[in-house]
Amino acid sequence: MRVSAAVALVSGILLAGAFPRIGIWPLALLSVGGLSWAVDGRRSRTGAWLGFVYGLGFFVPLLHWTGIYVGPVPWLLLATAEAGFMAALGAVLPVLQRLRGAPVWIACAWVLQEALRDRLPFGGFPWGRLAFSQADSPLRWFIALGGAPLLTFVVALAGATLLPVVAAALARDWPRAAVRFAVPVAVVVAGLLAMFPVNGFAPSGHPGPALHIALVQGSVPDRGLAFEDRAGQVLANHIAQTRKLAEEVAAGTTPQPDLVIWPENSSDLDPYLDAPVAAEISAVVKEINAPVLVGAILQGPGADHRRNAGILWSPTTGPGATYIKRHPVPFAEYLPLRSIATRVSSAAKLVTQDMVAGHGNGLLQGGPAPIGDVICFEVAYDDLVRSSVSAGAQLLVVQTNNATFGHTSETYQQLAMSKLRAVEHGRSVLQVSTTGASAVINAKGEVVTESHALFEPAILTSAVQPVTGLTIADELGDWPEYVLSLLALAALGWAIVRSRRDHEPAAPDEMVHR
Repeated sequence: MRVSAAVALVSGILLAGAFPRIGIWPLALLSVGGLSWAVDGRRSRTGAWLGFVYGLGFFVPLLHWTGIYVGPVPWLLLATAEAGFMAALGAVLPVLQRLRGAPVWIACAWVLQEALRDRLPFGGFPWGRLAFSQADSPLRWFIALGGAPLLTFVVALAGATLLPVVAAALARDWPRAAVRFAVPVAVVVAGLLAMFPVNGFAPSGHPGPALHIALVQGSVPDRGLAFEDRAGQVLANHIAQTRKLAEEVAAGTTPQPDLVIWPENSSDLDPYLDAPVAAEISAVVKEINAPVLVGAILQGPGADHRRNAGILWSPTTGPGATYIKRHPVPFAEYLPLRSIATRVSSAAKLVTQDMVAGHGNGLLQGGPAPIGDVICFEVAYDDLVRSSVSAGAQLLVVQTNNATFGHTSETYQQLAMSKLRAVEHGRSVLQVSTTGASAVINAKGEVVTESHALFEPAILTSAVQPVTGLTIADELGDWPEYVLSLLALAALGWAIVRSRRDHEPAAPDEMVHR
């Protein structure tokens, strides 16, 4: 048991190492195999404890950035809550491992676990999905075929296959080891080859004329949660960098942009309520002579609420199409259990206004091409990104503010998700942050240009092609997740029924016959 617990803990730590900034993606496969080995042959109760240990080994280091300014209690509570889902997975795995074709059912169980974790509680927390560790892996192309759930399935299938292969090899049963290894590899290779004739890597439409896009990373005072204390400073930084861009355009050293993108919270004052702020933004937008997607915090409705918005600001008509963040972050942008949260962490008292969720599909019209806008953590949610693409977005924008996470790996973990979203939807993704990392990502998930230093101003420019049409993943939507999750439930039900049947006492005439 001590060895199994140690293996579970180390396997969880290995999975954390598969994510940025370490980012060694094969560790995810080894991690899944290690957990499968640790719980093999155990009772479900023991498997649950081992899964919980595995979850702590994974989530405690992965999510350390959540406590960088608010202290260890919220960080460890979140890690413990997420580890609870791994405990449920650990309880299920020993049951599924008794079935023929166990690696397939194990992989389905991983998808089911993530489907639940992505939704529960308070809208879920998808950070740390197996798929999100594969931004630089050759397996990433599966996300264009079935979204993040299919990519998770493939990673888990490959990892779960390690256990029977190693067991057969240790028994020196090389033919069986070869067969057990060859079957999942053949499935993966066949899946990749099948994508070529149907053009699974690209959407069904065609790229339009290239647009010149500029990302403005204005930076903020490096003061943690207090970065907004000097009202107007963040806005002033982004105006200054945009004026610098306008000077470069006038000098002929930088092409005239068709669209300029500011990050989340780039206007720390509400331009709809503060006339001088609106005038400042309008002036700099006219100087650059291009639409600017402004990130702003809007007050209301009422005195106790606010909204997180992206506003497409025209050089001729001013503020236009507006996107309101649809998934505010619980315990950060709003407090669902305020009395409890304030007891857990004094930092919770800083959330004096609850952020109100927006509606719609995230599509912004009125610029040089239809834009799909998601704000910060929303990039982790499949349906939020997909809804913009399905509505006609030809470019994807991720506006984010990473100032409250300091110099940690959070921004790079988010960047990995943006790279995968580019592949999934066959579109360029433009991630722009107040503090970094900002990046232009092409439809293959490759970073074309990026800012390299955190908490330093940066201007990124690049030619980007808008794209129409949908990938196979877009067409299928949530169906791969539904099917794989239902398969996991069906396999679990069958395993339970079979186990009970095998343990039923034999009737007297059956015993005589035997």
